[in-house]
Amino acid sequence: MKLWQKDIPIDEKIEAFTVGNDREIDLHLAAYDCQASMAHAKMLGKIGLLTNEEVVQLVDALATIQKTAENGTFTIEDAFEDMHSKIEYLLVEKLGDLGKKIHTARSRNDQVLVALQLYLKNALENIEQKVMTLFDLLLQLAETHQNKLMPGYTHMQVAMPSSFGLWFAAYAESLIDDRMLIRTAYGLVDQNPLGSAAGFGSSFPIDREMTTRDLGFATLKYNVVAAQMGRGKVEKVTAMAIGGLAATLAKMAMDVCLYMGQEFQFIQFPDSLTTGSSIMPHKKNPDVFELIRGKCNMLQALPQNLAQLTTNLPAGYHRDLQLAKAPLLNAVAEINTCLDIFHHSIEQIQIRDGILEHPQYDPLFTVDTLNEWVKAGMPFRTAYQQMAKAVADGSYQPNRVLDHQHVGSMGQLALEAIRNKMAAL
Repeated sequence: MKLWQKDIPIDEKIEAFTVGNDREIDLHLAAYDCQASMAHAKMLGKIGLLTNEEVVQLVDALATIQKTAENGTFTIEDAFEDMHSKIEYLLVEKLGDLGKKIHTARSRNDQVLVALQLYLKNALENIEQKVMTLFDLLLQLAETHQNKLMPGYTHMQVAMPSSFGLWFAAYAESLIDDRMLIRTAYGLVDQNPLGSAAGFGSSFPIDREMTTRDLGFATLKYNVVAAQMGRGKVEKVTAMAIGGLAATLAKMAMDVCLYMGQEFQFIQFPDSLTTGSSIMPHKKNPDVFELIRGKCNMLQALPQNLAQLTTNLPAGYHRDLQLAKAPLLNAVAEINTCLDIFHHSIEQIQIRDGILEHPQYDPLFTVDTLNEWVKAGMPFRTAYQQMAKAVADGSYQPNRVLDHQHVGSMGQLALEAIRNKMAAL
């Protein structure tokens, strides 16, 4: 069954190509399509296109279908093109001609838009919650390990003293930026496109404000053409938010992989979190963090892929946009998995103490040592040149007494300020 089908034979090859994997993808959206259809039925009742009894019957039938979509028993057989055709078929099967009325004053174009945006609202809320949970863990680790020193690096060379408190807190505060992007994407999807139909509205006196309230959208996408133009932009901006978060996870995963190496040995994890080699019995590989890094790097490419897909498309709906659904839904699943396994692993991290006591890290203290000379009255450039000479001739002796007290430094991590900054969003 196809909602657009007429008395014309369908070329099977064309059908297979145009439908693609929509049936599989729509299984994730079907519950939201039912939710939107229930709101639509109630609105049709309000404007007199359905009787009160018809509304009750449609809503009850849709609620039953929605439950099957939520519990995983809803299916879309090959005879159906997508979730819309299968849901309408089930309504007609149960309610007869009444089921055929559900498509009044709408199109598959606004159906898929509203279902996708309801799905993304829920998905972004879940991602945001996981970001908050990881944020709390990182701040907790920062507080626990704030006095354990580690080398700081620039250009992959030892630079200045750092601390695990500073390291953990840096990624915690980075998550605030990621949450801002998630909130921006959420604001974009939190606009009701239902009622735009095929992109040019309807001659029926529909009440779009009513469906906006019933579906819990913050506002309405008023212009019907603008509502359809949101297709593609919604997916791209959501992908950007996911990509920003993925960049943070990938960078920290890379740090973990480095710091676990034998040349560093700053951190380690229980053996149960690492993997071995088929021929090297000593290996404890950080496979989980390498996979997080790889998956998150791939997620960062998605916004560009979607940008290429939607480039130069004129106003209105185009079938190209169907291709945006699968990669976006896959990205949502992937970032959730990465967040879960990252949290599960990083909470078991083990930190080595006394790292900077090794002589190889003596050069880390050159800046702090020359800063003490400056405090005693020596001009900075003179102090810098004298320190460079001492390092070159081997007379340099590090001063390991550190005095970093300004806000955001090792001595004042400002954890509560960072926590308040996140809470203020």
